[in-house]
Amino acid sequence: MAPSDEVELMNMVRTAHGYDSGPSFVRYPRGAGYGLETLNSVFKYDLEEMPMSGNKLKIGEGRIVRDGRSAERKNKVAILSIGTRLATSLLAAKQLEESDPDVSVTVADARYMKPLDRDLVRKLAKENHSIVTVEEGSIGGFGSHVLHFLALEGYLDGQVQVRPLVLPDYFMEAGTQQQQNDAAGISTGHLVTTVQRLRGDDSLTDPNSPTARAALESSFVRSS
Repeated sequence: MAPSDEVELMNMVRTAHGYDSGPSFVRYPRGAGYGLETLNSVFKYDLEEMPMSGNKLKIGEGRIVRDGRSAERKNKVAILSIGTRLATSLLAAKQLEESDPDVSVTVADARYMKPLDRDLVRKLAKENHSIVTVEEGSIGGFGSHVLHFLALEGYLDGQVQVRPLVLPDYFMEAGTQQQQNDAAGISTGHLVTTVQRLRGDDSLTDPNSPTARAALESSFVRSS
């Protein structure tokens, strides 16, 4: 389990505590919580105050956090996040829809690396032309798990475009979370650019190309 915010962290700790059928693991996120105002404005919670304890979740069930607006399938994009990249995904979706009246962006929170919510992934693949996965993990992690499932189900045979955003496979310099996310290519701007390139804007630099990665890392090292 990978929580997206402090409420989900409480829910997942409660879920792990109540699970006795085998081992369980919660990825405890780095950094501070978002606070009540951000939870309500960005994550669309309806909280009057912070809860004192979590609620038990259904094992292996993700969630749709943001529904995209009505559009033709060719203009529909899904961002599938796991962990703390959810806030970034929601901000990117808002920015994309505000800048392009045709695009529709749905955001989903996988919640579980394993077991993967296959029904959720199927739904996203059937209803959207493109899927972008984003995680705070390197190649071989959540995005690879999703790609493997989509390949076995036949969705990669021309039905859906998929782009995984992951951490680069090298040791990161010490720095703030924002510095590291920018250098890794998993910040809001990188999500926006990835979707725009999927939609045919070839004038933008691919944020996942080796050249772009090297430039980001070089800039990050100099600034820190």
